Amino acid sequence: MSPVLLKPVIAASLLAALTGCWFSERVEEFGGPTMGSTYSIKYVRNQIAPSPDLLKRETDAILAEIDKQMSTYRDDSFIEQFNQAPAGSCLSMPVPVLELVEEGRVLNAQSQGAFDLTLEPLLNLWGFGPKARAEKVPTPEQLSAARERIGMQHVRRVGEQLCKDVDVQVDFNSIAAGYAVDRVVQRLTALGVSSYLVEITGELKAAGRKPDGQHWRIGLEAPQEGERIAQRVLALDGYGVSTSGDYRNYFEENGRRYSHTLDPLTGAPITHTLAAVTVVDKSTLRADGLSTVLMVMGTERGLVFAERMGIAAFFVTREGSAFVTQGTQAFEQLFAAGDEQ
Repeated sequence: MSPVLLKPVIAASLLAALTGCWFSERVEEFGGPTMGSTYSIKYVRNQIAPSPDLLKRETDAILAEIDKQMSTYRDDSFIEQFNQAPAGSCLSMPVPVLELVEEGRVLNAQSQGAFDLTLEPLLNLWGFGPKARAEKVPTPEQLSAARERIGMQHVRRVGEQLCKDVDVQVDFNSIAAGYAVDRVVQRLTALGVSSYLVEITGELKAAGRKPDGQHWRIGLEAPQEGERIAQRVLALDGYGVSTSGDYRNYFEENGRRYSHTLDPLTGAPITHTLAAVTVVDKSTLRADGLSTVLMVMGTERGLVFAERMGIAAFFVTREGSAFVTQGTQAFEQLFAAGDEQ
């Protein structure tokens, strides 16, 4: 081979080496307010990944779009216009809204009713919804009236429209954050980001490795009030994580504690001993919804369901003043050998 033919290759190799010296990988971070809480994004910036300012603008635009489409805390959102419409109405909806309704329908069917996007009247009645009254145990008559206005069977898609048979109200709070994480991750990936940790209102997803070669690691928080203790540390690569718990959002009346997690089948807060459950899934949206499903079911029913469905889940159950943990087979296989992947 002629030496002349080697020159471009050598030059390219030298250029790559020099460029690597000029631009070392580093972790960048940005965040801000969203959905009544916050979001935080860390990513490895390499030669092709954009600046934090550009990624923040892209992220904020996605979150603003989701808020406009799905927020039940603003009267001008698409879903709130649907909620305010009378029974028998059909309204045109953005495709993401229609897709999330279908995702909710799948979770509702798979869980035999333990997941329901139409609980807003009950959430408001118990003091946990966007239009909540004071936190107080409702009367049987109030519960009966509210339960007549819930049920996924009363919501249907007709083309690009969403229709309702009765005066139902759709609330995406149980899956919107997970959906937002997946949307942001999709955009970051399209812009050249391959290593990231995206967290939105507590739901998160991570992939790739940090500059030190380590995976992104997250701690599963113990359900202790007034302190944060990691029960288990997970190394993530391409998975979303969602945790649901009853240890922060609740009220007490006459010495009894009422969780913000409602069982759609009873119309009342859960009463079992499951304190928290974490779900890990490739889809953060699905992890978000499934953590709610398992929290509603409780440890015994939830474990049976999760094992049957092959769900990677980690349960934290109260036993007196202590907590007992248990992971499903899929969870333990995913995070075997000291949780290293």
